[in-house]
Amino acid sequence: MTDSKNTPGVDGGDAVVSAFNAVGADYLFCSSGSEWAPVWESLARRHRDGDPAPRYLDLTHETVAVGMATGYGLVTRRPQGVLLHAAPGLLQGSMAIHGALLAGVPMVVTSSESSTYGDGPGQDPGGQWYRNLSIVGGPHGVAQPFTKWATEAASVHTLPTMIARAAELSWRAPAGPAYLNIPLEILLEEWDGRGAKPIVAPGSTHSSPEEVDPVAQLIREAKNPVIVTETAGREAGGFEALLAFAEAWNIPVVEPDSAVCGNFPRNHPLHAGSDIGPWMDEADLILLVNCRVPFYPPSRRPSKATIVVIDEVPQRPHIVYQVLFADAYLEGNVANTLRQLTKRAKDFTEDQRAAVALRRAAQEERYATERAAITAAEAKARESEGVDPVLVAATLRRLLDGTGGIVVDETITHSKTVKRHLLTSDPDSYFYVQGGLGQGIAVALGVKLAADDKPVVLTVGDGAFTYNPVIQSYDAAKTYQLPVLIVVFNNRVYKSMNLNHRRFYPEGAAAETGEWLGTDLHRLPRLAAFAEPFGMHTETVDTTDALEPALERALKAVADGTTAVVDVLVTR
Repeated sequence: MTDSKNTPGVDGGDAVVSAFNAVGADYLFCSSGSEWAPVWESLARRHRDGDPAPRYLDLTHETVAVGMATGYGLVTRRPQGVLLHAAPGLLQGSMAIHGALLAGVPMVVTSSESSTYGDGPGQDPGGQWYRNLSIVGGPHGVAQPFTKWATEAASVHTLPTMIARAAELSWRAPAGPAYLNIPLEILLEEWDGRGAKPIVAPGSTHSSPEEVDPVAQLIREAKNPVIVTETAGREAGGFEALLAFAEAWNIPVVEPDSAVCGNFPRNHPLHAGSDIGPWMDEADLILLVNCRVPFYPPSRRPSKATIVVIDEVPQRPHIVYQVLFADAYLEGNVANTLRQLTKRAKDFTEDQRAAVALRRAAQEERYATERAAITAAEAKARESEGVDPVLVAATLRRLLDGTGGIVVDETITHSKTVKRHLLTSDPDSYFYVQGGLGQGIAVALGVKLAADDKPVVLTVGDGAFTYNPVIQSYDAAKTYQLPVLIVVFNNRVYKSMNLNHRRFYPEGAAAETGEWLGTDLHRLPRLAAFAEPFGMHTETVDTTDALEPALERALKAVADGTTAVVDVLVTR
């Protein structure tokens, strides 16, 4: 082997940093691997010389790196850089990358392997690649099922443009992660300095008036229309556009259980809850606004409704099976389409105005009934002998009111309770973790990185909490001064697993003997204690009287710059 004569800082590592700088990445989220020495050298040189570069975050777990990039992207909606280690690092981070795909978060994920295994010219890449790090077909083959686009950079001279292309692809609808395998030999190869051109935000496509006008007429003629949305709030301006659209036409809005972000104010009279069931036979027009999977089971078709799908990419390529029953599509930019429809909320006949007034009155009655039920549930929870999950969510709502707080949710059996009683009302105030449990703390840290002036709260079940890389997440929180509040809904059981066992075998052997396997979490130690070595604020709560003071102290600690963990022993 012969050593490379590269001048430090002008090899593929500098090409990578230059490219991410050009595409506008604010951060490189890195879970370290030995291949990234050329990038580290480029960053050290740039820091020494005062040259521009994305901020580098040194993280100690792949899920933390990808999860933080996801949280940051949920708020900023711009692609960032993620550096993982070889194929093993990609595999370790794959669940979180899949979560970013489902959440529609743009990012460029990279990792590396050797292409010469020590038999080529230049610096010795190391025997680890030949022995156990490389994978047949390359890591880009592994990444294809859970990314939008995956390939290998074949030359240092095309590397910057490949990174720019990956960023552009990830940013386009449907947004999601793109992956690039960068062989170590290319990172070490001399680079001629040809960089990537800065990328610009995607242009928008608009539904034409000829497409919008017939849909507006359908709405005008409908007596009982309903809007169903899962991710309208993920679009830039989508939350505000949906609110204006619903108010202009006086149409109720359902956010089904599959909704994964805040799309409409939950304290608005037109919010019609999370159950599409009552509308399946009653609605004569269903408007699916960024709603990927509205009906379950998928064959459950509305009995008489015309279905209009409003979505920039309604047929999501990463969804294996998807049934929409569409009668019409409006496939332009969602916020723009909603604004066009809002402008057309006029020219009603007298009969149509009467129908609008009737449905508005009916929805206000439904809303009043739901608010009364929420109030009654919270009153009952306050009288509970133990801490009811309803009380936890309601208390968080009161304490976060007026703060601009953001909630990241990684609960399962308590997710309906969290949504129903938090009653979030602002854009980007609620996000549900996608793609698998164990990312919540990292996603919350990424949200905090993007919104450092707002309190960020993670609501998480005890089972999901134990799936998280807790120690590595706490390390990131402390190292990069990202204080968040973590509230654990701790019922000491994998409740969803137990519920399925009981549902499938109601009179089985386990029901007879009480031997419920795969569910018991009583053996876990005190969950808040894991934060103590990091000097974080910790609380364990098991009484209703202690709950609000504990959460108040925790939020004060967060405001003072310290992550707080409140482990709430809930009754169910």
